Amino acid sequence: MIKRKVQQQICAAGESGFTIIESLVALLVVAILLTAIAPVIVLATATRVQSRRVELATQAAKTFIDGIRTGAITAPSQVITLAASTSAAPRRISDIPAVPAVAGVAATATTPAIPAIPAIPAITGKPEDYLINRSTNMPAPTDATTLYCFKNGSISNPDCSSTTGNLFYIQATRIVQTTGANDGYRLGIRVYRADADFPLTASTVDTKNTQTPFTGGLGSRKAPLIEMTTDIANSTTSFQALCTRLGIATNQNCQ
Repeated sequence: MIKRKVQQQICAAGESGFTIIESLVALLVVAILLTAIAPVIVLATATRVQSRRVELATQAAKTFIDGIRTGAITAPSQVITLAASTSAAPRRISDIPAVPAVAGVAATATTPAIPAIPAIPAITGKPEDYLINRSTNMPAPTDATTLYCFKNGSISNPDCSSTTGNLFYIQATRIVQTTGANDGYRLGIRVYRADADFPLTASTVDTKNTQTPFTGGLGSRKAPLIEMTTDIANSTTSFQALCTRLGIATNQNCQ
């Protein structure tokens, strides 16, 4: 009988649980740990979502370019005409310092003559002619009436004002220096989130204003996900037209 009572007491002691104080301490420790790792979880989730959004926007831009080149998508009606690149006003993406003239050297019995090199004047770069920006050649959109719609992997021609369920808005502009039908053009593209509120924003000459794949929040809805340019040409586009559009490497005319 005594042995049975001892066994019952041991079992009763083994079945005893945590006290209220112990439970509260455990909950407090868990809460502190969750508070410490919560920002990391939020940042990782936001970055993953934003990175995926930028990736999809890039795919939408590539789909749009392919559609323009094949004729499946109507070329943008907005046209920006830039001055042609000439020796008097060359187009360069960056500044080039002046190069002084170098005198020639007459030939000798052992060395050939070295011709003189004429001076090359300084060239002021015009990056605004290559990069789209809101202040000089491609204003940010104020409504959806001139934008292309990207939805379910396909792109519809503008406008997007009455279309619902869009994933992205695409703004496109033709940048030309010549008016020939077969001269080609530079295509400027911006891809925006379809849930953005108008008016939207864009980069300026001095400030890059696009969303990045890394963000600690929801990202800027008004800023473009992608800004890019590409050249659109065809089999009849001449080198002269391409040189005039892209610019020249020296202070010489396109030849």
